[in-house]
Amino acid sequence: MEGETKSFVIVCVSAIISTSYCYYISTRIKAGVFRLISVLPVCALFHILPMFFSILHISCSLSVILSWLAGFKLILFSFDQGPLFPLPPNIFRFICFTCLPIKAQQNPNSKTQFPKWVFPIKVAIFGVVLHMYDYKQYMSPVVLLAIYPLHIYLELEIVLMLVKLLVFIILGCDLEPQFNEPYLATSLQDFWGRRWNLMVTQLLKPAIYIPVRRLCNGRMSSDHARFLAVMATFIVSGVAHEVFFFTLTFEMPTGEVACFFVLHGVCTAAEIAAKRTEFVRRWRVSPTVSPLFTVGFVVMTSGWLLFPTAARSNMLERAANEALLSIDFFKRTFLYL
Repeated sequence: MEGETKSFVIVCVSAIISTSYCYYISTRIKAGVFRLISVLPVCALFHILPMFFSILHISCSLSVILSWLAGFKLILFSFDQGPLFPLPPNIFRFICFTCLPIKAQQNPNSKTQFPKWVFPIKVAIFGVVLHMYDYKQYMSPVVLLAIYPLHIYLELEIVLMLVKLLVFIILGCDLEPQFNEPYLATSLQDFWGRRWNLMVTQLLKPAIYIPVRRLCNGRMSSDHARFLAVMATFIVSGVAHEVFFFTLTFEMPTGEVACFFVLHGVCTAAEIAAKRTEFVRRWRVSPTVSPLFTVGFVVMTSGWLLFPTAARSNMLERAANEALLSIDFFKRTFLYL
């Protein structure tokens, strides 16, 4: 544990120094290729830093926050785009908005607000899910298929909500939500574009989707350009997830994770094209039924292609055990004082 603490301090200091370099040096370079070249070493460093940890939650969090999110933010920043443009007013905010999975909310009243009691219910369900791993050997594959995505979603939302609350207290500004009740998604386009992991969506759209679509628009029809842009976005996401799993497990990628995102890219692109046809415009699926089909498809395909990689390395069980240990530590440290 002492070694992990030292590594965490080193990583934090490295991230702060690297981000400060981007704030003081890279901002003095004109937006474009040369600024991109100046931030690429930082992006490369951010891919290495998560490998210093054996604790899954730390390694996983840093892989997402630094390797993926911060990397894309800095690449977009190189071209005066993304959440770091316009430049935050001071270096502290620049570091926070670069190294944390947050984005300042532009229209605070534009998002539908769910009742506050929904979050405690999610926390309670998450606690139940963690304890269910103790009885994994007695569960059918169908039950496990439901537990795995529920575990991932609840843990991500709870952790990101706590980060959002902490940053809100420190910075005093409204922040964009990370999730928008993905279990209510009425289509794959709705799920990936407006409900699941919105920070990633907001980064991939200007970084991949829009440039690819602009590049293709003059060379082919608008529908084909849209299809290629959607596919490029999902392929990049798939490759990023393969790298993410490799960083955590150091096992050679099998391609299953990338195939999951390619499959969803094809299905999402086909869905978008189908929505533009006269037949689909007339035939509407019930708002009650469509979330069942959408979430069911996501769960089934993730159980087929996404979670086997995590299951082979016992990632989810390790995550559950670490979460339970953290909860026990919190109880012993703070509740019994």
